[in-house]
Amino acid sequence: MQLPGTGFIWFNGQFVPWADAKVHVATHALHYGTAVFEGLRAYGTSRGPAIVGLNEHVERLFQSCTICELPITYTPKTVLDAITELVRRNEHDACYIRPLVYRGYGMLGVDPTHCPVEMAIATWPHGAHFGDESRAKGVKLGVSSWRRMAPDTHPARAKAAANYLNSALVIGEARRHGYDDGLALDVDGFVSEGSGNNIFLVMRGALHTPSAASSILAGITRGYVMRLARDRGLEVREERLPREMLYTAEEVFVTGTAAEVTPVTSIDGRRIGSGARGPITASLQSDYLDIVGGKAADRHGWLTFVRS
Repeated sequence: MQLPGTGFIWFNGQFVPWADAKVHVATHALHYGTAVFEGLRAYGTSRGPAIVGLNEHVERLFQSCTICELPITYTPKTVLDAITELVRRNEHDACYIRPLVYRGYGMLGVDPTHCPVEMAIATWPHGAHFGDESRAKGVKLGVSSWRRMAPDTHPARAKAAANYLNSALVIGEARRHGYDDGLALDVDGFVSEGSGNNIFLVMRGALHTPSAASSILAGITRGYVMRLARDRGLEVREERLPREMLYTAEEVFVTGTAAEVTPVTSIDGRRIGSGARGPITASLQSDYLDIVGGKAADRHGWLTFVRS
């Protein structure tokens, strides 16, 4: 995600120029990872930009704050309104949106309680996460040597900044090995998730995806795709998945705000199915992109239009 360095950032309740949104080098979150965030997208439609899953993302942001003991002083409505207004002020047709809540500058030490809780929201243009061709041609994954966190270590259900050191190690290793992304297993060796996406397997016409017990972040897009699958009459199973199921699946795809619905054509150098985007993946991808792009009816109420 190349940042533009232009426009406005919502910074502790004020809209400030991008270059003026600064923090001190002794900010607690910089040293100890005491931050949570969200990633949203607005898509260009015939009615102007539409933010996908705004309410769900803001709800999860507040849940992450609760889990990570970040007493946010803003109300959900304030955050909802700030996100919408920021997209409008920055005159985006489509964009990525990043709200961040963090412990700021105060006393420097592991104990964060004497540091203020601050918040910022940034937006910038963003295209296909894995590149324009990935939606059709798919991506290559490699199972990482890095595992996801064990229960009662890091809070996997929170979108916590500290968790993403693990993600950075997963994707860094994958890229060195020539893969597009890495796939992490949980502490018991069951399939967990990618560096920043959830994974689905298609087997005998049913969808299989790791359950919350496998140290996943329960993605907003993951939930949307499961709903679309059930709309089509597909069975969806949330369960613990042994690694070997990856290699025998008929289709595999990943989901996420950035990843959208992206087919996986190989894992660990092993071809998945035909080695091309499968029919179920293609249908769910089309359903999702048509809705978020305003080409199909928003039958589940996922879109918030910025311009009334």
